[in-house]
Amino acid sequence: MTPSPHRLSYRRLAVLVGCAVTCLSWRTANAATPPARPNVVVILCDDLGYGDLACFGHPAIRTPHLDRLASEGVRLTSCYSAAPVCSSSRAGLMTGRMPSRTGVYDWIPEGHVMHLRSSEVTIAKLLDQANYDTCHVGKWHLNGKFNQPDQPQPGDHGFDHWMSTQNNAGPSHENPKNFVRNGEPVGPQEGFSCQLVADEALRWLDDRKSDDPFFLYVCFHEPHEPVASPRDLVATYLDDDGPKARNEDEAQYFANVTNLDLAVGRLMDSLKERGIEKETLVVFTSDNGPETLKRYPRGTRSYGSPGPLRGMKLWLYEAGIRVPGIARWPGVIEPGQVSDVPVCSVDLLPTLCELAGVEPPRDRPLDGTSLVPLLTGQSFKRKKPLTWDYFNALGGAKAVMRLGDFTLLAKRAAPDVETTDGRGNPNVSPVTMPIIKTETLGGFELYDVTNDIGQTHDLAASKPDFVAKHAPQLVKKHREVRDEGPTWEFKTQE
Repeated sequence: MTPSPHRLSYRRLAVLVGCAVTCLSWRTANAATPPARPNVVVILCDDLGYGDLACFGHPAIRTPHLDRLASEGVRLTSCYSAAPVCSSSRAGLMTGRMPSRTGVYDWIPEGHVMHLRSSEVTIAKLLDQANYDTCHVGKWHLNGKFNQPDQPQPGDHGFDHWMSTQNNAGPSHENPKNFVRNGEPVGPQEGFSCQLVADEALRWLDDRKSDDPFFLYVCFHEPHEPVASPRDLVATYLDDDGPKARNEDEAQYFANVTNLDLAVGRLMDSLKERGIEKETLVVFTSDNGPETLKRYPRGTRSYGSPGPLRGMKLWLYEAGIRVPGIARWPGVIEPGQVSDVPVCSVDLLPTLCELAGVEPPRDRPLDGTSLVPLLTGQSFKRKKPLTWDYFNALGGAKAVMRLGDFTLLAKRAAPDVETTDGRGNPNVSPVTMPIIKTETLGGFELYDVTNDIGQTHDLAASKPDFVAKHAPQLVKKHREVRDEGPTWEFKTQE
C-alpha cells in the first residue's frame, strides 16, 4: 500500500527561504536539448483531490495507470491550480494569467454573461498559429452561452476540433446527452463520460492527416458530481479483498477515479502504439481541490480526499489549490522523480510557447513562468511569486501568495459583507460585481507549508517583519488583477 501523504518524504531540492524567487531543477534523462516542437497532451480532471490517487497516498483507490505515468516521469507534490474553482482555474490555465485578469471571477452558470473573452490569447490560439493541430475534448466551462454566437466557443479560442460540454456531463457521467462536436449536438451517448472523451481523443488522433505536432487538451468531468461509475468497478470496492469503501456512495466515488485512470491508460497506450511516446510531453493535473460538502441536489458521493491539506474546493488554503501533478516526457524527464518545486497551471502557456518556438503575448501581463529550465535540468527562477485570489472563497482567506517555504493569506477587510450562504452558491451578479472591484485585504495569516503542510500553525504573530515586508506585495497584486478584469454588465428584468 502506498504510504499516506502525511508520511511521504517530500524531497527538498532547494528553496530560498522567505523569498519569492525559487532556484531549482529536475533531473533530465540526458544532457541533450529536448526535441523541438513536441506533441503536447494536457489532461485536466475535475475536482480531483490532492489525496485521491494511489501514487499520492490514497489507501484504497486504485490508479495503476496514473501510478505508472508518475513512475515514468516526475510526480509534482507542489503542483497548484490557477484557482480553487473550475471556470476560473481553466481560464488561468488557458491564458497563463490570474483568472481575475480575464474576468472569469467564479464558476460560470449556464446562460451567464461571464465568459473568457475573445481578446484573451490562449495556448490553443498560439499553438494553432504555429501550425499545431489542436483538439479539445470534455468539459469546457469558459462561457455561459455554450454553442451560441453571443460568446466565444472552443473553436474561437484556437481549437481546430472540439467535442465539449458547457459544464458537467449531463444528466451524469453515465450516458451523457449534452456533448457538442464542432457546433453540432452529438445527442445521447452510451457509456461513461471519461471513456467517451478518450474515444473522441483517439478518434481525432486516428483522423489526423498532417505530420504537424498536436496539442490535445483532455478535460475529464470525473470525479465531479453527479458521480456515476461502472457497476463492475463499484463492486470491486464493496466485495473484493483489499481496502474497501465504507458504503455504496463512497464506492461510487472510488470507482469513478479508477474509471478515469483506465481512460488515461488508454490514451497513454495509444501514444506508445503510435510510436510517438518520446515525442510527446504529457501533463496531468486537476482544476481544483476536492468537493466534500455534498452541495448538489444529487451530490451524495463527494468523497474526495485533500490528503494532509487544509480545506477543500472553493478554499484558498492548500487543499483548494494544491492538486495532483504529473509530467512525463521520455528521454527528457528522468523517470521516477518526486519534485516539490512549486509549479502552477498558469506556467503551461509560457512553457509550451517556449517549447513550440512561439512568442508569448507581450501586450499584457502573464503570471506564469516557463518551466523549460526545469524540464531541461537547468536552474529555475520564478519571475514573480505565485498568487491567487477568489472573492467567493470559503474558509476566510480571499487571497494568497506563495513565498518560498511560506504561504501568506489575507481575508477581506472591506466591504464587510458575506457573498455566500456558507456554501459558495451565489455567483458574479449585480450584487457581487461591486465587491469584486472594490474588495480590500486584511487579517493576514502566514504558514510554513514545507514543514507544516496542513497549515495548522499561523506564524503571522511570530514573524511580523516577514508579514510587514510581503503583505503590501500581496495587496498590490490583488488590486492590480482586480483593476484589470472587466466589469460585467447585467440586463435588468422588466
